[in-house]
Amino acid sequence: MTWRRSRLPGSIAFALTVLAGFGCGGGGDRAGAAPAAAATKITITPTGDARADAKTYLAKLCPKPIGGELNFMVWKGYTDTLFTRPFEEACGVKVNATYMESSDDLVAKLRAGGAETIDLISPSSDAATAIVDAGLAAPLNLARVPSYEDLSEGFRKLKVVRKDSIVYGVPWAFGPNLLIYDTTKVKPAPDSWGAFWDRKFRGKLSLQDDIATLYMVAQYLGLDDPNDPSKLYNLSDEDLVKVKAKMLELRRNVRKYWVTAGDMTQLFQSGEVVAGEGWPLMTNQLRQAKFPAGETIPKEGTTAWADHWVLTKGAKNLDAAYAWLEYTAQPFTQKLLCDVTAYIVANPRAKSYMSPAQAASQRDISDYGTKLNFWQWSPRREKYQEIWNEVKAAK
Repeated sequence: MTWRRSRLPGSIAFALTVLAGFGCGGGGDRAGAAPAAAATKITITPTGDARADAKTYLAKLCPKPIGGELNFMVWKGYTDTLFTRPFEEACGVKVNATYMESSDDLVAKLRAGGAETIDLISPSSDAATAIVDAGLAAPLNLARVPSYEDLSEGFRKLKVVRKDSIVYGVPWAFGPNLLIYDTTKVKPAPDSWGAFWDRKFRGKLSLQDDIATLYMVAQYLGLDDPNDPSKLYNLSDEDLVKVKAKMLELRRNVRKYWVTAGDMTQLFQSGEVVAGEGWPLMTNQLRQAKFPAGETIPKEGTTAWADHWVLTKGAKNLDAAYAWLEYTAQPFTQKLLCDVTAYIVANPRAKSYMSPAQAASQRDISDYGTKLNFWQWSPRREKYQEIWNEVKAAK
């Protein structure tokens, strides 16, 4: 899809940065080593063209190649070539990306030794807390990410990547888990998760193959407490019995459980499903393919994820890693992320690069009030997983 870009006055300059100490060879200091020098501020004059400004910025960020490689484990779309390739070319860094299928997938990989071989990860709010608490993440030297303060205050204040006064993550993107539907086949437009149980959807739904689907059912049953978001992730055995029973009623309407965004979009495009739960990325992909996709946050509310860039404890090429953190915090880079995913990005100034439609989709976390419950890592996660496995195995 080609987005119409807004022009910015030539007199306005963004405060951007170049990281100190970059040079050829790129090994950098290892996580946990003595802090490197703080970044030096630079500016560019914005043109309103995100790709052009990214190129201009990168030429100053990496006047000489940093070199080396960066190993990522991320959600799909977070190392898209639209914004990754310019970084690789300008900074001389090879990006190697592995995609995770779930938060549990990421945590298990890191605990199995991945924290020593992966440099950067993009955990959602549930996994982020578990990773920090397990000592698998490296504290950030925010002096090397001076654009951190340009990011949404509501996003920065989330506690999921903080431990005491130490910050472990740079905000990247967030979004709600949406009710997505085919606007030509689902009328009137649904406004409740309860629509999923309608007999007319027998064999026509797709739900996420994840315990997050149990959260959705619990919200529909009224088991969420806006005054205590943690309750949803710590339901009693009695409440989980109710959730399981309601989910079992829904199974007859489920055509397939999706694992990746591509699974979901293909099911819609093939006509196998007409509704389901998903992410803004899926709606965006469907609309780019000219598919009539609608989306809504149901009246019961929904869960949401907040993704951050996090350094692992074993990250080695820190010059390249901090260059990536600073580059991805820029408004033009985040506009390009929005082009790929349609997610809500962390830098509010990205809106100045966006089409009116894109800009209208952007929000601060505080705008949603109590309608969003951000994923948390539950001490009862194994119990939730046990129930989810039982649901999938039931006939």
